[in-house]
Amino acid sequence: MNYYWNWSIFFDPAPDGSATYLQMILAGAATTCIIAVFSAAIAIAVGVPMGIAARQSGMVGSAARAYVELFRNIPLLAQMFLWYFVLPELLPRDLQILVKQSPDGPLVLGTLSLGFYSAARICEQVRAALNAIRAGQWQAARALGLRPVQTYRYVLLPRAFRLLIPTMTSEFISIVKNSAVILTIGVMELTASARAMQEYSFQIFESFIAATLLYLMINFVIVAIMSAAEVLSGTEADRSATRTHRGGKHG
Repeated sequence: MNYYWNWSIFFDPAPDGSATYLQMILAGAATTCIIAVFSAAIAIAVGVPMGIAARQSGMVGSAARAYVELFRNIPLLAQMFLWYFVLPELLPRDLQILVKQSPDGPLVLGTLSLGFYSAARICEQVRAALNAIRAGQWQAARALGLRPVQTYRYVLLPRAFRLLIPTMTSEFISIVKNSAVILTIGVMELTASARAMQEYSFQIFESFIAATLLYLMINFVIVAIMSAAEVLSGTEADRSATRTHRGGKHG
């Protein structure tokens, strides 16, 4: 294969208005990070309450489980198109015009789509973690007079968090990787920037090798942060157990 490698291409001017191709790729990586952070925040804010609700009976539990089945069984790409092409048509006239004319409209709608899609997955992870906690924990909290909200806040969710860290790490990595789908609605995230670079310069291998390395770096940072959180949560749990043990001895 006759391919001319040219790593210095990253320092050449980019036709899209960026100073260099390197800056164009880094700008795409920054957009990917923004999408991932806000999507993860939406997923946690929606998924955790949904995970609690999914354990309940009645309409609340049924609604939460229906949400999971709906969002988990429709491909992310199809959901992205629904958010971008269909949802604006259902909005009031003034808001519809604002969404369609805003340059940040695709970014916002894509982030919301990824966030609500990931929330369904986090909901199931939270529900599984809570179900893994022994029923005696709930009974002990109720015996102490804690209300249901306090029981979740001070007893169940802290314990579930330790169980959730490995699966949440994988979920956050998936959010970063799934953010590439947003290029289909015109957002210049990392994969879109790499594709634009190879179309401008015809240096396809350099473009996508750079994008691959940046994805790896972002995900390695996520793994490092979540590993540190796991260590800290374990240390705090050990301290709590020690305090409880000492209190029992003095008692």
